[in-house]
Amino acid sequence: MTNTTYAAPVPARSAPDRLTRTTLVAGPVAFAAYGVIRLLSERGVPSAGWTAGHLAMLAGVLLFVPVLLHLRRAVPAKRRPAAAAALAAGMLGLVATAAQAVIDLTAGFMAADRPAMVEIFQQVKAVPGVEPVVYGVVPPLFFLGLIVLAALAALPLRTKLLMVSALVLGTVLMAVNLNFLALGGLCFLLAFAPFLLGGRVAPLPRTN
Repeated sequence: MTNTTYAAPVPARSAPDRLTRTTLVAGPVAFAAYGVIRLLSERGVPSAGWTAGHLAMLAGVLLFVPVLLHLRRAVPAKRRPAAAAALAAGMLGLVATAAQAVIDLTAGFMAADRPAMVEIFQQVKAVPGVEPVVYGVVPPLFFLGLIVLAALAALPLRTKLLMVSALVLGTVLMAVNLNFLALGGLCFLLAFAPFLLGGRVAPLPRTN
């Protein structure tokens, strides 16, 4: 005997609004743009490429604020405490990462050459707490919070597996080597594809 069943549709709260749909694309694209600009520019020196790349980085980070909030709304009620903790961690890491971009931009504007820029970074990192908070353990919380929220979201299993796998892969690529920033951004874009395709997945037939 053969019965055909279908995957449950994504709950209505998982469907992003127009602003969130835009940021689901723009955030990863900005990360990818930063990666491409970084590859094409002279590194570690004040230049138009340095400024453009870090502006793209800052924009990409800030564009993930609506993404984190949307994923938080997509979490069912019974998982809300864990989602609240993941959101807090993600936002904290996001702020620290944005601070990195602002410092880099400021150093690029103020410095005339590489040695001057290095001296500015040394002065900033000499401030108590800046090294661990802005450059150490806090920034990775952004990616951790993002991945956990995706794992907690009320989505069909195969959609969730795709999203989490792509987010983990993108994060690992960017952590291993900054030359993979563009690939990491594309992985993030792939992760959000189910939301961009209307928030639903195609029926999944099963026979028994």
